[in-house]
Amino acid sequence: MKHYAMRFISGKYQGGEFPLPPNTEIIVGRSSDLDMVLVEDMVSRRHAKIMVNADQVTIQDLGSTNGTFVNGERVKRATLNDGDRVLIGTSIIKLVTADAAMPPSAPPGKKLQEVAINRRTNQVRSMSGAIDEVPLPDLLQLFGSSRKTGVLVVKTDTDVGKVCLEKGVIVSATINDQEQLASEKCVYRIITWQHGTFYMEPAEEGELPSRVQMSTEGALMEGLRILDEVNRIQLPPMLSRIALARPLTPKLRDLSPEQLDVLQIALHQTQIEAVFNNCTLDDIQIASALMALIEGGYLKVTPPAAN
Repeated sequence: MKHYAMRFISGKYQGGEFPLPPNTEIIVGRSSDLDMVLVEDMVSRRHAKIMVNADQVTIQDLGSTNGTFVNGERVKRATLNDGDRVLIGTSIIKLVTADAAMPPSAPPGKKLQEVAINRRTNQVRSMSGAIDEVPLPDLLQLFGSSRKTGVLVVKTDTDVGKVCLEKGVIVSATINDQEQLASEKCVYRIITWQHGTFYMEPAEEGELPSRVQMSTEGALMEGLRILDEVNRIQLPPMLSRIALARPLTPKLRDLSPEQLDVLQIALHQTQIEAVFNNCTLDDIQIASALMALIEGGYLKVTPPAAN
């Protein structure tokens, strides 16, 4: 028989894990007398029930105000599979297979509260996590379905992306606070990032530099379509280093205006991905121009270092 646990991968209790013993029911909510106590305003007193029957795990919403979400969809009742993500309040919780050999050193509810106290002591933002653990398309889907308002900040080793949401609708986005980049392009770029961290912060006051109205579903569909088109061009890996070929034997006059624009950006960047993040052209135009510049001998490429 499998043993499961609910692992908190974002939110106030990130890093905590709540075991799900076989043939049991766990009541989740804000009330202090429940099994899994989540102390936050967006969680109802009795929010949801998790039922474990043999190898099957089921979650049921108990008429909560803000809802229970499974993989981005609001549910009344749903069967959970290993790896499914549940959103309750600001907590994203992942169903995982657990090791049944080690008995818990303390009641799971108490351990969750200890995690929350440690995070508060360390002044970590409550709604935060790693995009390696929660892919950005999944995260935006959750925020869209739960009608979140705020700024999703995503940080990689080299870039900072911001996606502004109003009741789950994307209204603006930036990369490295560059106002010349269109919000749509920034959204499509950010959702391709695979490594880094994220956190939510309150909505910014004042006029947004570029305002749009994008549903999260529409943004994800268009972003993934663009990514497919870019992948078909078969560029070297995004983290490959680029530099101007020396000596430069091909003639600049043979380049199109788009290729010249991309070459100009490439002169000031060191990685292929950085060109995409700093050029105002759309990603498909950039990919086509980069491939032409590489194949034409204008740019030389060095593969990324192995980890």
